[in-house]
Amino acid sequence: MCLFVSALLSLPMAIDAQSSYDALFLSYPVYNGDDLELKVDATGTHFRLWSPKAQDVRVNLYDNGHTGTAYKTLPMKLDAANGTWTASVPEKLYGKFYTFQIKWDGKWKDETPGVWAKAVGVNGMRAAIVNLAETDPEGWQNDKGPKTDNFSDVILYEMHHRDMSMHSSSGIANKGKFLAMTEPGTTTPEGEKTGIDHLKELGVTHVHILPSYDYNSVDETNLQKNTYNWGYDPQNYNVPEGSYSTNPSDPETRIREMKQMVKALHDAGIGVVMDVVYNHTAQNDESNFELTAPGYYHRHWDDGRYSDASGCGNETASDRQQMRDYILNSTKYWAKEFHIDGFRFDLMAIHDTETMDSVAAELKKINPSIFVYGEGWTAGDSPLAKERRALKENVSKMKDIAVFSDDLRDAVKGHYTDASDRGFATGKPGLEETVKIGIVAATPHPQVDYSKGNNSKFPYAKSPEMIVNYVSCHDDLTLTDKLRKSMAGEPEKNMLDAAKLAQTIVFTSQGTPFMFAGEEVFRDKKGVHNSYKSPDSINAIDWSNKHKYRDQFDYYKGLVALRKAHPAFRMTSAADIAKNLVFDRIDSSKTPNLISYSLKNHANGDKWEEIKVAFNGASKPQTIRIRKGNWKIVAMDGKISPEGDLGVSSGGTITLAPYSALILAKE
Repeated sequence: MCLFVSALLSLPMAIDAQSSYDALFLSYPVYNGDDLELKVDATGTHFRLWSPKAQDVRVNLYDNGHTGTAYKTLPMKLDAANGTWTASVPEKLYGKFYTFQIKWDGKWKDETPGVWAKAVGVNGMRAAIVNLAETDPEGWQNDKGPKTDNFSDVILYEMHHRDMSMHSSSGIANKGKFLAMTEPGTTTPEGEKTGIDHLKELGVTHVHILPSYDYNSVDETNLQKNTYNWGYDPQNYNVPEGSYSTNPSDPETRIREMKQMVKALHDAGIGVVMDVVYNHTAQNDESNFELTAPGYYHRHWDDGRYSDASGCGNETASDRQQMRDYILNSTKYWAKEFHIDGFRFDLMAIHDTETMDSVAAELKKINPSIFVYGEGWTAGDSPLAKERRALKENVSKMKDIAVFSDDLRDAVKGHYTDASDRGFATGKPGLEETVKIGIVAATPHPQVDYSKGNNSKFPYAKSPEMIVNYVSCHDDLTLTDKLRKSMAGEPEKNMLDAAKLAQTIVFTSQGTPFMFAGEEVFRDKKGVHNSYKSPDSINAIDWSNKHKYRDQFDYYKGLVALRKAHPAFRMTSAADIAKNLVFDRIDSSKTPNLISYSLKNHANGDKWEEIKVAFNGASKPQTIRIRKGNWKIVAMDGKISPEGDLGVSSGGTITLAPYSALILAKE
């Protein structure tokens, strides 16, 4: 989520009412050809810009991507039937750069690379003409991501390029670059694996990379300044970010190196999910959208102000056909050209459900394993009607789309808005039913009382594959910082135990588990909750923690292995969950912070006939009763064995340590 706010600026057209905007833009012709805004073929170089109401348009040609004046300016001709302007030259202009300019209200607006640039010069102000085939690394034609039958099989690991590699303890040479994830054999001074080898050791199936398109806040001509940003300030949506390349002045380098990163991860068996931010632009009137087709791509209130459901100064209008096609074609481009395996939509509820449905359907045609999910909320109000928004409560209106569960997040660790607030896993009573909503992935369940839910009052998911469970991400406090603030005064061991408990709840719940990079080594951000532009000293993962907190890493690794080995935790239908997941009767008013349940009937084809799962979020030991039998101990007292090799139990009364989970299995 973008957390920095731009000033609201007025639309450069005077329209009296929102309905007038809609009527005007509905009259615009649309164009969905594959030659926006550049095509090079045997007959030369061809430019096409969609701007139906521009008074005139020209394209400026440059030898340099950053400095110098245009060596030629080409007038463009309007095709009124589809609203595009065209110009051509007979030469293949590979190695050259270009910008568009439109005349609006009698004046030439600033130059723009357009909205469809696929390569740019340094800082993204001029589009580059490159042969994309020459950016493919060796073996690219045979590159494929992992096959995924069900969303619930995915295990997501959210990472920022700089966070993973900048710390001196990472042992990585290409610090902060795409290439950091291509380096095998990197270790800490203590010999612990880092980088891509760390990911393989942990066992996650997919990395979720924070925005990697060309964003606005980093000066690519001054990388020695080490400016940090999350990247939720989009500039050029279809070009990799230059600061993550070894040479942002060379348009091909950033493309080639991002592909190298994707291939290296694929070769390691790891899929790549890209964080996309189509919901707003970094700038308002000066954005590429506004410099191309003023007013069209953004929503506005009836007084002409930009609407701001993003909290960043504007929001885009996915419900308008040309913008809908843009989002659709842009994601398809990343899937085809960069072999991206999934997309996480920032503030997805700014988009309409029809657009999101189309995105998922078209991407599935390219790669049936592609995973699409997003934040099922906005950061403010929007002119788009609530019933049309891709909100979490509307997720069942969509197909092959998942949303984050804030139900589980806030209930397990405490509310994100209050650092001192405790959750179920840290001793706060009254959250048991909300945790259960997370456990059943917000699907209908006869033993879950949604009226007691803190964030949701009805089962909004028709399938567990519509839910992503997590306790922390790049936004807000890391789990470590949250525990240190909410459990202040307690021994660190209690915090480590609570972290294990919180993640055990995530990884044993139905749906898709998601973890934040570094949680497995007790990563903190020194208490900074909104670190979108904090320095590396705050954001970089200190990999020396892997040795210090090796027990924590091994536990997380065990959780990943347990989930991958046992399909009972990965059911794919609400009916199966309602049938096979049975909660034990516990009076939460008398015994708070205690939940136990069984996964029965060889759930989802599991080799274990029954799995007993219990959570004690209290600061004191609590007991549960297990029916008599021969039980394998899978997890107990902060230890885990995916094979159930921690010993055996005959059932009866079992005591759970404070802030701990118990998992037993019967074959």
